[in-house]
Amino acid sequence: MPEISFLSRIINSEHLVADGATGSNLIARGLPSGLSAESWVLERPEQIIKLHKDFISTGAEIILTSTFGASSIRLKGSRLEGKVDQINRKAVELAKDAVNGTHTYIAGSLGPVGQLLKPYGPLTFDEVQEAYAEQARSLSESGADLLVIETQFDMGEIKAAIYGARSVSELPLVVSLSYDRGIRTMMGLSPTQAGKELEKLPVEIIGINCGRSLEENLQNLVELRQVTLKSIWFKPNAGLPHIDTQGKTVYETTPELMGEQVHAWLDAGAQIIGGCCGTSPDHLKEISIRAKSYKHS
Repeated sequence: MPEISFLSRIINSEHLVADGATGSNLIARGLPSGLSAESWVLERPEQIIKLHKDFISTGAEIILTSTFGASSIRLKGSRLEGKVDQINRKAVELAKDAVNGTHTYIAGSLGPVGQLLKPYGPLTFDEVQEAYAEQARSLSESGADLLVIETQFDMGEIKAAIYGARSVSELPLVVSLSYDRGIRTMMGLSPTQAGKELEKLPVEIIGINCGRSLEENLQNLVELRQVTLKSIWFKPNAGLPHIDTQGKTVYETTPELMGEQVHAWLDAGAQIIGGCCGTSPDHLKEISIRAKSYKHS
């Protein structure tokens, strides 16, 4: 564990570099289509550790556990719902193996549960809150330094996630939304609406991750900074994916192009930066280099 707490560094307005993508990188390393990344926490732990180490070696100061889909609700699709505690604790253990001897923070990743709350879907607020509480408890008790509720799009689920996490954990909490409709989430939230709501809730950091393009995400970042005094987490996609002539999924934004955006992210008010889908260790290296050379204008 790093000598200085994560929250202390944030309070002192330091810039930190988070890691890149989990899913797209594991797929590139052989994760079969349709198989959850969480299954590899148990079946191929060496691949999880290797990915963490690759990000750390290219500049990541924060790595996310491979637990994006490790809630009881989402794991039902993989018939792993009875292994929530085992998967989340094991994922933190793998992250600890990877960060051993480095000053790297471990962020427990909690992604959306994959179904909508009533009246749009089948889930109740209490069911979702309990699912997040169960996952947050395992991540916190096993040694995560912070929790990241990420790729969110619905304020009902966001509140359930926050209250669930806060009922079992006092760790620093990041809540990050995905504006996958450009400047709106799937449920129509804008950065202004999200920022104003989250200003009033018990979270330390508000974030943006995933999305469609670097340009749209930067626009969303600028808008979010105008409505919140809280620190901002920013992990955009490496553009949108497409299939190349060899049938492989590739992302349109190169490491160099992504690196060129970093100073603009920091100028716009992001404090923790990294990448989401399609962001490889090569992308992360460029992000880290540019972050280290940044001087606030």
